[in-house]
Amino acid sequence: MKKFIFFLSLFLVNFIAAKEPIKVACVGNSITYGTGLQNRETEAFPTLIQQMLGDDYLVGNFGKPGATLLYHGHRPYVQQEEFQKALQFKGDIVVIHLGVNDTDPRNWPNYQDEFVKDYLSLIDSFRVVNPKARILIAKMTPLAVRHHRFESGTRDWHQQIQLAIERVAHHANVELFDFFEPLYPYPNFLKDAVHPDKHGHQIMAKTVYGAITGNYGGLQMPALYTDNMVLQCQQDISIQGISNANEEITVQIAGQTVRTKSGLNGKWSVSLQPLKAGGPYMLTVSTKKKKLTFHNVLAGEVWLCSGQSNMEFMLEQSNISQKELSQINTDQIRLYDMKARWRTDNVAWDENALDSLNHLIHFVPTKWTNCTTETAKRFSAIAYYFGKMLQDSLNVPIGLICNAVGGSPTESWIDRWTLEYEFPAILRNWNNNDFVQEWVRGRAQRNIEKATDPLQRHPYHPAFLFESGILPMKDFTIKGAIWYQGESNAHNIETHERLFRLLVKSWRTFFKQTSLPFYYVQLSSIDRPSWTHFRDSQRKLLKEFSNVGMAVSSDVGDSLNVHPVNKRPVGERLARWALNQTYHKNLTASGPLISSAKAQGKKAELLFDYGKGLHPSDGQTIIGFEVSSDGDFFFPAKAISENGKLIVWNDEVNNPCFVRYAWQPFTRANLVNGDNLPASTFQIEINE
Repeated sequence: MKKFIFFLSLFLVNFIAAKEPIKVACVGNSITYGTGLQNRETEAFPTLIQQMLGDDYLVGNFGKPGATLLYHGHRPYVQQEEFQKALQFKGDIVVIHLGVNDTDPRNWPNYQDEFVKDYLSLIDSFRVVNPKARILIAKMTPLAVRHHRFESGTRDWHQQIQLAIERVAHHANVELFDFFEPLYPYPNFLKDAVHPDKHGHQIMAKTVYGAITGNYGGLQMPALYTDNMVLQCQQDISIQGISNANEEITVQIAGQTVRTKSGLNGKWSVSLQPLKAGGPYMLTVSTKKKKLTFHNVLAGEVWLCSGQSNMEFMLEQSNISQKELSQINTDQIRLYDMKARWRTDNVAWDENALDSLNHLIHFVPTKWTNCTTETAKRFSAIAYYFGKMLQDSLNVPIGLICNAVGGSPTESWIDRWTLEYEFPAILRNWNNNDFVQEWVRGRAQRNIEKATDPLQRHPYHPAFLFESGILPMKDFTIKGAIWYQGESNAHNIETHERLFRLLVKSWRTFFKQTSLPFYYVQLSSIDRPSWTHFRDSQRKLLKEFSNVGMAVSSDVGDSLNVHPVNKRPVGERLARWALNQTYHKNLTASGPLISSAKAQGKKAELLFDYGKGLHPSDGQTIIGFEVSSDGDFFFPAKAISENGKLIVWNDEVNNPCFVRYAWQPFTRANLVNGDNLPASTFQIEINE
């Protein structure tokens, strides 16, 4: 009997010991504590982690508002009561998120050289009380541009501390996870520019749960991966996705088999050797537990088609004949049509729309489809004509991704990081920001007038469409981009020039192609006063980049309609740039672009790039030119083509110093080259 009692007692002791929960110590500052939450006890991420992990774990919240990692900081965490409690807790897992308060000017400028040493010392403290402790340290949550010290140091010091945290993880051989990346697209979740709200804490809890368990929901692929997709041909391509941590991933296509392992964050990617144009192929992605198969995949040329309403303008709205529309049916052009859930018409959106936008849910889920009458008619007309000309000329599959949004300004398509460092002023006080066109602000305010959240998001907000419509394409290989936008930035030419440069830089950085082809449409003709200067500004931007091109559209404009219906010439002119510059085909890329001007007595002699065969489009006389002796007063000029040059003059102007062409918002200027491609609006000063 005594022996039985002894073994029973031993069993119970072991059983109880086996059931002792795994202790998780959440160490940090006010963000870990839950400052700013209405119900900190239930909404802070340590509490949410407890719910997600279940009874096998015991999670402790040891956050201290205002705490610094730096031992010489204004409130060192190691001197706080919470630190002692965290040590006494003897966590089996220690999750540390510190550093945000170290951006204070009292701290980082003075003691930055001590940060790594102090962090390593903090980690050692937890290892002393529990030598088997598993340590996870976090890259910090972001700070919003609304922070009062953002440009005076906080933005830059925050980034420097992030890099220091990476070094700490390396030196201490601890696990590094990232709070920054998943929260960064949601500055509206940082109500005071620092502390995440309940939605932010939900993101943080999900991040920590994944870091602790390695469970990221199993194998998943980005939304762009569907049956009928087109992968970029003839260059290395990246295939990427999510799985649980440390899973082996096998990717197979066209005789290639590539294996990799997912990281601790669940992310994985493989690089495939160039695929030969054609197909169909079958792409399979698998782990031991799950297999995804994508059928009828083609390899071809993949182009992103973006901008605002004139790119969004559907083929069935154009002047295409019903006969031509009914005959569209090809599997060699594939369409991925990202349509907005809510059009920015003059209406107030409901609560569901507003909440979705705050979570970056803006585009309707879609899939790759063959180009047929039914799919093409609601697809971008310009993108269709662009893709059709490419397919006819190259005889390879073409993949077109369209995510244009009516009325959207340039700044909404630029990534947040670029704007924060290059143009932070456009991110502030948006509703009263003169960098933003008044119509854009007004329409956005109309759409969100029912919002109760003062940080309500809208598709026109800076970086929004990048975060909702471009970011999902991360690491997807494309050949280039076509762009038709500018109407919503035409009020401020200088601002647009700045933004356009940032847009090209942003996309080339994002798609990891320093010379990503980028071909854009010059604004058309319409009776809007600023458009003449705007078109000329767009022309000048051509000289600032390599691998860019501009399609002139002024000859197919409409004096009253901002959406001219004749889209075929515009799409095909974009295709000419691509065929000439990207694919090196022997065809003229553009209409005449002014190159130089010099005086010949009372006349001006003009030279043009793409100027072979200059003549009037209507077979009459060349019209649209003006000359001036002082740049203030211009007079209509005669123009004739002579030996590859254009001679321009007015008998009353004895000393022409300036020449301009098509210098009206709506113009009937008619100069074209031998391929009947129209000349761009321009103004030039005569140098000789």
